[in-house]
Amino acid sequence: MNYQKTILCLANSRKPGGRCVAGKEALKDGYGEWIRPVSARPSEEISQIEMRFKDGQRPQVLDIITVPMVKPKPHMHQSENHLIDHERHWVKVDAVGWADVERALDTVSGPLWYNRSSSHNGLNDEVPEATAKNLSSSLYLVWPNKLQISVGIEGFQGRRKRKVRASFSLGEFPYKFTVTDPVVEKTYLAYEDGIYPVDDAILCVSLGEVYRGYAYKLVAALITPDMGN
Repeated sequence: MNYQKTILCLANSRKPGGRCVAGKEALKDGYGEWIRPVSARPSEEISQIEMRFKDGQRPQVLDIITVPMVKPKPHMHQSENHLIDHERHWVKVDAVGWADVERALDTVSGPLWYNRSSSHNGLNDEVPEATAKNLSSSLYLVWPNKLQISVGIEGFQGRRKRKVRASFSLGEFPYKFTVTDPVVEKTYLAYEDGIYPVDDAILCVSLGEVYRGYAYKLVAALITPDMGN
């Protein structure tokens, strides 16, 4: 059942072994459902080769791209997953700007999935596996309040390393998530440890696969008004 989906790319985040790409379907009159292209590998990451255009370039956030698919492949809360046709190139159709990102925003009236559990360094950033099994989505595009990016050392004993997190509020709820946007990570890891306010940005937030009993909430992309065309 080969088919293709044309999406506005709203995340191209790091993932062990490759990338997690996600976006909203580009329609004639706006943007539709979330789509996450995945591979046939057990962890479903997309390799750099698999996401390549014919000219060798790769998709960036805010590109409009057409992705060849084989079949829907939902997995637990990640209902948006579609298995790619790894033998065909992806195609860049266009690139958009901030106005299109605003048009693609989601309305979130309550918590982001579930807000009763936090990791050691996060806040409202994890969902128990038993709860995640009953969720029906794993992606949101939101406009946060009081957004700050923090850089600092996390971990225990020999596993300590510098990490980038995003703190923000949405509605009445506070959050602190790991950032997996590679561009944002590279930028802030070059700074000294500290907390850096961000005046205006939209976030693509994702609920990752279950790891050691929890699915973790991530900032998969931080989009600012100066990005895009």
